Amino acid sequence: MSKVWFITGASRGLGRNFVEAALSRGDQVAATARTTASLHDLVTAYGDALLPLELDVTDKPAVFDSVKQAKEHFGRLDVIVNNAGFTQIGAVEELSEQELRDQMETNLFGAVWVIQAALPHLREQRSGHIIQLSSVAGIVAMPLVGAYHASKWALEGLNEALAGEVAAFGVKVTIIEPDAFATRDGNNPLDYGHMAQMNPAYDELRQRLGTTAEQPTGDPAAAAQALLTLADTDDPPLRVLFGKDFYPMIQQAYADRLKTWTDWHGLSAQAHGPLDA
Repeated sequence: MSKVWFITGASRGLGRNFVEAALSRGDQVAATARTTASLHDLVTAYGDALLPLELDVTDKPAVFDSVKQAKEHFGRLDVIVNNAGFTQIGAVEELSEQELRDQMETNLFGAVWVIQAALPHLREQRSGHIIQLSSVAGIVAMPLVGAYHASKWALEGLNEALAGEVAAFGVKVTIIEPDAFATRDGNNPLDYGHMAQMNPAYDELRQRLGTTAEQPTGDPAAAAQALLTLADTDDPPLRVLFGKDFYPMIQQAYADRLKTWTDWHGLSAQAHGPLDA
């Protein structure tokens, strides 16, 4: 049976590819973006199977209205894809309060509003799949992207808690953690995104990372096909990586964490104290 999708951040990049893949196999899609002009060609090609909705996910009432429109238009909602977001660049010391708040408003709160708007419909129909686009940046962190990491790490915990809350209603939750994909002109994270006012104290670090940060990029169209496979899976994982380049780094990061906790177990026991003796 065909599925009904609600996809945010659908104007370009992975979001656009997700919309195209779902439509091309006969599914129906409510696609949201700050501006829907880039979706006009898909409306021409797929007609009523695509419902383009202009939406800023930081506008909570507008999010609830968009989800309601999608449900009324298609009659149900099957897959919710929280994809909207942006990258704030800057050392922690460089970030303004507004920049940090803007990062959280879009990447974290925007996703929360979509989840809260969709859940009553999913609970009522006792089915559905919430798919959250996180990032490898939700697992490990690198300098100069602290705000972005903070938003993605928050999404990881939020959606893990959500999965336990909604399982009894037949609703599934999956966190996708993509590595680098060729969705922009460049793939160096210092080349795009919102840039904080730079402090010269971090210029050397910026220069060093700028020469080493480039990574091989994955194919967004292949990622979209993987998303379809995930949506069709009866028992999807809570977390899944999209891409293979960062897997060794993630393995090492978790091994290092376990080693640190083991090496410092004596201090952990000391901090606990003798109260349970």
